[in-house]
Amino acid sequence: MHGPSAGPPPQQQPLRTTDTQPARPGQSRRRGAASRPAEEHTHGRTNVQTVAEEAAWQESPEPPRRSKGRPNPRFAPMSTGAIIGWTALSAFIPGAAHLRAGKRRGGFILLGAFGVILIAAVLYGMQFIGNVGAAIRESTLITVTVAAIVLALAWFVLVLLSYITLGPDRLPQSGQIISGIVVGVLCVTVMAPFALTATTVNSTQDFLDAFPSEHENPTAVPVKAEDPFNGRKRINFLLIGGDAAGNRTGVRTDSMTVASVNIATGNTVLFSLPRNLQHVHFSARSPLHKQFPEGFHRELPNGGLLNEVWQYAEDYPNLGVRGPEALKDAIGTTLGMHIDYYAMVDMFGFAALIDAIGGLKIRVAQDVKYGGKFGTAGTIRAGYRRLNGEQVLWYGRSRVDSDDFSRMARQRCVIGALAQQASPAVVLANFTKIIQAAKRLFRTDIPRGLLEHLVDLGLKVKGAKITSTQFVPPQIWPGSPDWEKIKKMTLTAIRKSVGTTPVVATASPSASAPGGSTPTATPTPSATPTSSGGLATPTPNKNTADQTLSELCGF
Repeated sequence: MHGPSAGPPPQQQPLRTTDTQPARPGQSRRRGAASRPAEEHTHGRTNVQTVAEEAAWQESPEPPRRSKGRPNPRFAPMSTGAIIGWTALSAFIPGAAHLRAGKRRGGFILLGAFGVILIAAVLYGMQFIGNVGAAIRESTLITVTVAAIVLALAWFVLVLLSYITLGPDRLPQSGQIISGIVVGVLCVTVMAPFALTATTVNSTQDFLDAFPSEHENPTAVPVKAEDPFNGRKRINFLLIGGDAAGNRTGVRTDSMTVASVNIATGNTVLFSLPRNLQHVHFSARSPLHKQFPEGFHRELPNGGLLNEVWQYAEDYPNLGVRGPEALKDAIGTTLGMHIDYYAMVDMFGFAALIDAIGGLKIRVAQDVKYGGKFGTAGTIRAGYRRLNGEQVLWYGRSRVDSDDFSRMARQRCVIGALAQQASPAVVLANFTKIIQAAKRLFRTDIPRGLLEHLVDLGLKVKGAKITSTQFVPPQIWPGSPDWEKIKKMTLTAIRKSVGTTPVVATASPSASAPGGSTPTATPTPSATPTSSGGLATPTPNKNTADQTLSELCGF
């Protein structure tokens, strides 16, 4: 018997040939060369030589195999323009450069992160729909600033990584230099929008610092988020145009208008008070009431003007009341209402504000000359014109061929034009300029915590009815005012503004009689048409309390 080792000798396995195994793509020449020694074995070549050649064939490098259905991740080298283009595209679609370079995982991660950022931004912005004022909260400003800084750095790194991923080192030296410079500029450029956002928010923060906080004014009523107006139905603002020219000492309140706003509807009544209203009274709680029990400088027949009250209180601080509070008290007592807040802008600061929004469109009923006593500085021609800040200032203040009452009429048209034309789009487009202009010579006692609620109220006012009442002859004579009649006119105007339909009316002549009853309204045409087809500027002798400013001023 044969043992395990005594079996027949194993048969020698034939070498690979082109007949037994098909050649792989791209290797037919190599396989043919390797198979020829086996075929030539009968022509004198040794078996050792054949095996050596076969081993060399097996160790030869092979190109990688592509899986069925998958694209080849290798790409041909890109040109300089292609690298720059894909890098720039990545600034708008993060991950695009990584996907182009075949780094799918990194590309999809960046693209997903970009989507998350967009969704988060949209969700964050949705909270301001219907609550625009919340955008100026301190917490909101801090959040936006931090986000802008983080995103600026993130986009800088994103552009740089996208560029490196595309392999700029494979470019010729000139291509590397050109692409490096362009991408460097792109890195700085993508940071610009975020830097602008942070700068704008910082400017806004500086402007808001002009509004007193609760710590700076401990006597102010705290602002409650659930009831910011403390249950009031109306809120009254004193709007002051200060005249602090270089040739004058102190500040003269040249323009004084009270805006009484219905909180629910936004309907607003503007009460224009003559600067030469004499001998105003103060409330019993004011220290100035003890100083002037019969009226402000009653002992001076030609003195004691309303526009002197502010500066008088500033000149005598020992009386215990400062200029803003003294003027608010005097005007509130005159109108029979409580003045909640004041805001004063210097006239030149107001002109800068008008320039910041690109001017105002005003219908000038007749030529307005300005400068000196004879209007030698210039003339604002009649017509519907866009006036710059300086022209608006002269339009509202010129005394040439005019008087204080005509000036008051023009000033209320300026206020109405500003309220109508300073739309959210205009404000946003010129936001930085407006902030810089408003910071100039601006004073107010409006608490900062109330601002976000006033923004929403301001949007209501923009689409609501705005009417105006002036205390001018023949209804009211500034040198000898009928205080009770002023209060009745104020109350009547407020009651009529509550309605939603404007009533076109003027006061009847009997209402101007001393000691007369409450003014009654008699329907009249809304205004006298002019040759240009517009509406005439209201004359000093017409009290148009029921007409909107659009009707009065021909907006």
